[in-house]
Amino acid sequence: MHRTVVAALAGLVSAVALAASPATAQTYDRYGYDRYAAYAPQTSYSAYSVDPLTGQALSPYQEEYRPQASAIPRERVAAPGGYGAGTIIINTSERRLYYVVGDGTAIRYGIGVGRPGFTWAGTRSITMKREWPDWRPPSQMLRRRPDLPRYMKGGLDNPLGARAMYLGGTLYRIHGSNEPWTIGQAVSSGCIRMRNEDVIDLYEKVKVGTKVVVLR
Repeated sequence: MHRTVVAALAGLVSAVALAASPATAQTYDRYGYDRYAAYAPQTSYSAYSVDPLTGQALSPYQEEYRPQASAIPRERVAAPGGYGAGTIIINTSERRLYYVVGDGTAIRYGIGVGRPGFTWAGTRSITMKREWPDWRPPSQMLRRRPDLPRYMKGGLDNPLGARAMYLGGTLYRIHGSNEPWTIGQAVSSGCIRMRNEDVIDLYEKVKVGTKVVVLR
């Protein structure tokens, strides 16, 4: 009797431990983005157990991908110094984009930026603008994710969202998103994500040739 009880308890403990173990399956969504990138544990992939901007804990095993903070409001602020009117400044560490108005102020937007290993800096210009753009994953992304679609027509389910502004000499874009909860996080493959309502607002302000300064 005693042995039977012990065996039953051991089996119960093993079952609980197995149920509590995190899944090891890939967590990429159907567009090639890591759904849990912002919740990564302390490995070479991420240096944080707490989000450095929001102060909220990062957990790699959420049952669903939730935002770490409420929507970031669009607002008028003092312009970063040294930039002319019409310039876009992207501050990667702040996860903010500034559009310089020219009266000493700028419009500041919340953005999503590249995950660790996919951040970059430099000065580029907008060479093309598209409304409800189609999506063709670049070859570099397809090598990482050969299961991705080769083409997706523009629309609400498209990961580029409502608008896209293409940065010359790069594979990157400033674009909308069908995942607005990722704004304010570092989850992309190098592109700059915005809420659809924000990217539409910015799109109406900028022209082809607009200077874009990306800071780390």
